[in-house]
Amino acid sequence: MGLRFLEHILILTHDPDATRDWFVNCLGFRAGPHPDFGFPVHWLYIGEQDVIHIGQARHSQHQDQYLKAAGDKEGVDYSAAGAPGSGRIDHVCLNCEGMDEFIERLRANGVEFSERKAHGSNLYQLFMREPVNGIKIELNFAWQEAVRLGRVPGWTDQGVARPG
Repeated sequence: MGLRFLEHILILTHDPDATRDWFVNCLGFRAGPHPDFGFPVHWLYIGEQDVIHIGQARHSQHQDQYLKAAGDKEGVDYSAAGAPGSGRIDHVCLNCEGMDEFIERLRANGVEFSERKAHGSNLYQLFMREPVNGIKIELNFAWQEAVRLGRVPGWTDQGVARPG
């Protein structure tokens, strides 16, 4: 037994089209084909792999039954957005390249983001919220890109802090 990789996430939302559009327009996902489940969905791809599935929250009894997990209690809305600390997923992290293109795309789409050097690693991170559902998105880039773009002036070309 062993885990191999994360296959996909499913976002149930009040506005599937706007959610799809944000991920496509702001982050560069590609909308692509999906099976007919008997209820509307969008599948978003990185390359040839579908990684984000999007559906209408509480669309139909058929959808609720299809998505039901063992132990789900009758009448509980598991698709409702949970408050912080509720056990809902806090953020989705994507490993990326082409930081300058990402920053340009985010700014062109009016996306506010914060950025930082990751503590204890040689990663550079951008954080933002997807505005339709409030999902926090983390974009991780290799330190080489941050150095090349001058995002972390204290780093050397080996990705470590200069002696101070």
